[in-house]
Amino acid sequence: MKKYKINVNGTVYEVEIEELSGAAAAAAPAAPAAPVSPAAPAEGEVIAAPMPGNILAVNVKAGDAVKKGQVLMILEAMKMENEIMCPRDATVVSVSVSKGAAVETGAALCAIR
Repeated sequence: MKKYKINVNGTVYEVEIEELSGAAAAAAPAAPAAPVSPAAPAEGEVIAAPMPGNILAVNVKAGDAVKKGQVLMILEAMKMENEIMCPRDATVVSVSVSKGAAVETGAALCAIR
């Protein structure tokens, strides 16, 4: 054990640190797990999340006809509401998220055809 004195904002703390030797000290931390990607819709153009956030509202369902510029859903990120709009006239093939879901950047929100 090694003893050290640490000064934090004028308060002195005495700490003891144990030095490990052998295999335990050489062991590297485990690699982080690979991120899980959401299942992609089987067909159609995927509308993906532009940033991580929470889904506040889903305004469409599978089979709905949508127009260019129509708000498909609202994504809350950093206390701001972001409207996810349809890029063209289409039909909604599938909706991959529901209200309250947390999504990551690039997650499939819905698919249009």
